[in-house]
Amino acid sequence: MAITAAMVKELRETTGAGMMDAKKALTETDGDFEAAIDWLRTKGLAKAAKKSDRVAAEGLVSVAVEGGKGVALEVNSETDFVGKNADFQQMVAGFTTAALTVSTVEELANADVGGKKVSDILTDKIATIGENMSLRRMASITGDEVVSYVHNAATDGMGKIGVLVSLKGSNADFGRQVAMHIAAVNPQALSVADLDPSVVERERNVLTEQARESGKPEAVIEKMIEGRMAKFMGEVTLLGQAFVINPDLTVEKAAQEAGVEIVGYIRLEVGEGIEKKVEDFAAEVAKAAKG
Repeated sequence: MAITAAMVKELRETTGAGMMDAKKALTETDGDFEAAIDWLRTKGLAKAAKKSDRVAAEGLVSVAVEGGKGVALEVNSETDFVGKNADFQQMVAGFTTAALTVSTVEELANADVGGKKVSDILTDKIATIGENMSLRRMASITGDEVVSYVHNAATDGMGKIGVLVSLKGSNADFGRQVAMHIAAVNPQALSVADLDPSVVERERNVLTEQARESGKPEAVIEKMIEGRMAKFMGEVTLLGQAFVINPDLTVEKAAQEAGVEIVGYIRLEVGEGIEKKVEDFAAEVAKAAKG
């Protein structure tokens, strides 16, 4: 029986399965709609897809370093409980190792882990555990030495915050201290040159208005603005921040004394930027009553 686009569309809308999965289900069942639904359910694909609209803002950030390359990966789940699940952690560890060999999340989804595509492994795990999950983001970095740190670790190499620091030169102990600093302070950029120009402009506009409200002469106002901008730059850039290990030094000065140069960093925090939908109990009851 010929499988039409309309048939695939209807099956997708009914089950929430992906287009290719829906087409394969119809092909395998010779176009029998109900049998195709059962086929998807048997494979766990319909169950997984139906959860795809649920917010996955928990999970783990995992880090791995191999030679002069480091990678950080965020894999999300719906609840923090899943992040503590040994099977989930083992899956994330396998994904992270594979991430060392690719450049993007899209490439990772198609990478092979134990003879199976990462995307297929994730789909199977969704069906098994019963929560929506996603490969949210990954980032990699290189350097003479790359040092990793995980804050609030759930197990080795993964937790709520993962940090990688790239150094020119070698000093693992100092690199770890910087990674801990980044986890705690969360700088916006490595240096002034790396700051988003729109962020700098917005801050300058705010400080300019504040200074002008003082009613002081324009020449004084200009000095006030420059002084406050310099303070702002020091607060939001890693190299300009007071080093948490020794606040008398900036991170840049501490690196010089440690005999290395910090050339880059990555900081990923679980759920960062994801809007969590929260409903109170009364709202949930009202929603259920409306069907």
